[in-house]
Amino acid sequence: MRTAGHGGHDVRRLRDILRAAVRGGSYPRGLLPSEATLMAAHGASRATVRAALALLRTEGLIERTQGVGTHAVVAPVETSLPEAHGVITPAHDSLFNQRMRPRELDRSVLPAPDTVARRLRIAPGTPCLRLEYVALHQDEPIAIATNYVLFPEADKLRDTPFVSDWYRLLADSGVALSDSEFVFDCEPADATLAAVLGIREGTPLMALEQLIYDLDGRPFDLAFIHTRGERFRFVSRGTSPTLS
Repeated sequence: MRTAGHGGHDVRRLRDILRAAVRGGSYPRGLLPSEATLMAAHGASRATVRAALALLRTEGLIERTQGVGTHAVVAPVETSLPEAHGVITPAHDSLFNQRMRPRELDRSVLPAPDTVARRLRIAPGTPCLRLEYVALHQDEPIAIATNYVLFPEADKLRDTPFVSDWYRLLADSGVALSDSEFVFDCEPADATLAAVLGIREGTPLMALEQLIYDLDGRPFDLAFIHTRGERFRFVSRGTSPTLS
């Protein structure tokens, strides 16, 4: 039984399906099907199709041109979550296989702030290296990260050239890691983040907090990362243990 007011849910459901197709690169050359085709494929009214497409346009995922059609304007990069953790060798076409380059904003030694110290299990004020950078993909900013790194790892990172992604920098510095953990959140871009990432203020961002551990299980790197959700997709797959 369908309840009253279901029309809004119909729009949302169709929007979700079309968004997944757009962000997943399902449409050749980014050209979406016509309104008539979408109506037939999804059993939807023209009003529902137009409302769903309007939502995608508001998100900045598509553009509609009279007489030309509807095109996807965003091609997010898919990244395996274990690769994002830095715990496996990245695939050939991975974002973490030298496809990014950094624009450094800061590389300086400072006393660890209280929250940083607590997460890294050190006394407040302990010296650490703050390394902040904007991650660029095809010369477009997709994320900004602020890392707080403890010594002795910080000594190795302090003068090593930063040429690609964070894990390449660790490897080039001779710093090994054992574990990496993320906390995922979401927040609107403030004016500073919007300016750095080239987006509108208030645009939703993925907000990540990452801890990286050394081979002895000691946390040595705490990072606060803001990622453009429309440019970046994490892919994760869990496998059930084989039943014996």
